[in-house]
Amino acid sequence: MNKKPAPALNDTVALSKMLQSEWERSNHNMEKIESYLSKLKLYLTKLQFLPIELGEQISKQELVVARDILEIGAFFSIETKNIPAFERYMAQLKCYYFDYSTDLTESTFKYQLLGLNLLCLLSQNRVSEFHTELELLPMKEIQNNVYIRHPVSLEQYLMEGSYNKIFLSKGNVPSKYYTFFIDILLDTIREDIAGCIEMAYDRISESEALRLLFFDAKDKAGLVQYAQRRRWTLNQKREYTFGHGKNRNDGAVAKIPAQKIAVQMLEYARELEMIV
Repeated sequence: MNKKPAPALNDTVALSKMLQSEWERSNHNMEKIESYLSKLKLYLTKLQFLPIELGEQISKQELVVARDILEIGAFFSIETKNIPAFERYMAQLKCYYFDYSTDLTESTFKYQLLGLNLLCLLSQNRVSEFHTELELLPMKEIQNNVYIRHPVSLEQYLMEGSYNKIFLSKGNVPSKYYTFFIDILLDTIREDIAGCIEMAYDRISESEALRLLFFDAKDKAGLVQYAQRRRWTLNQKREYTFGHGKNRNDGAVAKIPAQKIAVQMLEYARELEMIV
């Protein structure tokens, strides 16, 4: 059996402590953390931080150090809005959380990161992968752990079409890191609703647009930015037009209940997805 040289482990532990110290600062230096992580990735290649061959002795100290580094890397990738990096860190961390679960003391960040991984999949509409990951978790954690229960509830709201509950959930997250993926999920839902509005109407009042797209009544600036991105035009009557054809009622606003039509179309779309 080839033993790893002590200097490799000592250097890794020393640098990981510097990383941990910087990370725990309220206003940590992002450039320093990125530099530490880059160096530590190279250091880890000299240690047994990846799955090992059967029969080879496991060094718990090396595994714990590697796990702690990867956890900081996962959180840091969310702070830097780097989803591919987050997914790579989680792919490595899962072997510590599941394969080495009997050999290592459970990490305090385990379920927070596993919950973030679920939310990451949900925000990208990777529902089948979401359920595959969920099956790896104990039922008691799915039911009782706040970090896991949150994305599970969001997935249920999606299936029900209860989008208002998803928008409300942004103000009740179990961790500040959840906000990043929830924003992505909310943008996806808003895009679906906006697409349905454009298909159903020639125009819509500003107040209806605020309500259907779940913008706060006081957040007209947010709606303005969103409308500009979708190339909607606001006329003097405070109505948005979409530029997809002539109005069918010669300038009159169609008197159709906006919310009812939009919700129906979204329900049809969700049902078709479930059938497929």
